[in-house]
Amino acid sequence: MGDRNGGGQIAEELRALVSDAETLLRSTANAGGAEVEQRAQATLQELRARLNALEETVRSRARDVDTYVHDNPWQAVAVVGGIALLLGLAMGRR
Repeated sequence: MGDRNGGGQIAEELRALVSDAETLLRSTANAGGAEVEQRAQATLQELRARLNALEETVRSRARDVDTYVHDNPWQAVAVVGGIALLLGLAMGRR
């Protein structure tokens, strides 16, 4: 599985958001005072930790799905076909 899946794109966007927040924090550090800067730094560190945990969870689940599909290809096809059928029926009723 590639890193360009939906979870990977979300992680990249969150990393860009963290980077932008850090840049904004540096540019406004003189105006806000030490207390505001410390709170912002703590929030950014927490956000980075959550992002890393989310990224690892997404990668782990993607590996699990990949393994399942390789071990059970026909069941995976049947499940996807069933979901597609249900979505088609639901969309057709509109």
